Amino acid sequence: MSLPLTGLRVVSVEQYGAGPFGTQHLADLGAEVIKIENPHDGGDVGRAVGPHYFGPGNSHFYQAFNRNKKSVTLDLKKPEGQQVLRDLCRHADAVFNNLRGDLPGRLGLTYEAMREVRPDIVCVHLSAYGRDGERAGWPGYDYLMQAEAGYLSLTGEPEGPPSRFGLSIIDLMTGTTAALGLVSAVLGARQTGLGRDVDVSLFDVALHNLGYLATWYLNGGHETGRAPRSGHPSLVPSQLYRTADGWIFIMCNKEKFWPLLAQAMGHPEWAEHPDYRSFQDRLRHRDRFNAELEAVFMTDTTGNWMKRFAGRVPAAPVYDVAQALDNPFVQARNCLLDARDDEGRTIKNVASPIRCPGEAPLARAAPAMGADTDALLAQAGYGPEQIASLRKNAVL
Repeated sequence: MSLPLTGLRVVSVEQYGAGPFGTQHLADLGAEVIKIENPHDGGDVGRAVGPHYFGPGNSHFYQAFNRNKKSVTLDLKKPEGQQVLRDLCRHADAVFNNLRGDLPGRLGLTYEAMREVRPDIVCVHLSAYGRDGERAGWPGYDYLMQAEAGYLSLTGEPEGPPSRFGLSIIDLMTGTTAALGLVSAVLGARQTGLGRDVDVSLFDVALHNLGYLATWYLNGGHETGRAPRSGHPSLVPSQLYRTADGWIFIMCNKEKFWPLLAQAMGHPEWAEHPDYRSFQDRLRHRDRFNAELEAVFMTDTTGNWMKRFAGRVPAAPVYDVAQALDNPFVQARNCLLDARDDEGRTIKNVASPIRCPGEAPLARAAPAMGADTDALLAQAGYGPEQIASLRKNAVL
């Protein structure tokens, strides 16, 4: 057996978060991902994102997004660099970039520019606002998308200021969506012999993620706002409750769980209370209902409540990041991975969430800048003298 993307080659002009996160999915599944980094500006800007570093040009941030990849230094603004790019792509299935929308065309990264190299190549573009339209040349980042797509109006307490997600969720979702687009287009190219451009943008993904809230508004004019304690807009109980020593999140998102919760809390009679019997009843009396539940939750600790609910009622303790990663269940699930860099140093990561039973996960730490330049150019047919000349002319 082998990992499912073994044999897939992706040349990627990528940096920072969304793009590298997407191609890391591919690399973890066995694809050969070749990062193209500008030799004149420090390469992937993520290498310099602090405040934590393993060494110069090797930040913890960079290591979080670039496991199992290779790195080639190449100046795409020079004609010789463009030729090297095309030579690397002759044996590539896809070219990926996460540049500003107006840049792929300038740098020869579109299907129109690459189809002569091979007609079945796929060109994937991850941008802020897309490659066409009035915002093609705009820079854009995750938090801006959260703001404009309505996320901040949905996050936090109703009386508080608009709040973003604690994570760069749009970057992560857009990278994952782009990886899906790439694999889908490569599958299509293998069936038809013809490649294509594929476009994914932060803005489009942010809007798409509105999902059922968008459907409610577009078809019924309903505008969803914030509910106290991160509550679900219509399902009750589905929110945070305070306990004797912290917080717990309860999600009785099917009616069958409510009687089980009531019984586990020592109040089986609640399940038949006329004001609490159904989702609609509990929603109408949400404030009183939640006050009654929280009064009981406050009599015991989160840990003890979890023991009562385990496997019966959907519940979770509210952890900080350290508690989340130190959780014994994380260890039992083998959710963490020790990657090794070229110096033999161990770099701890969160493992890929896509598991392939019978296959050991790949565990090469993110590459040093340009670590694979000579080897990959040699594979592309460049001799030592040609490589030395390119380096002398600042192409590499």
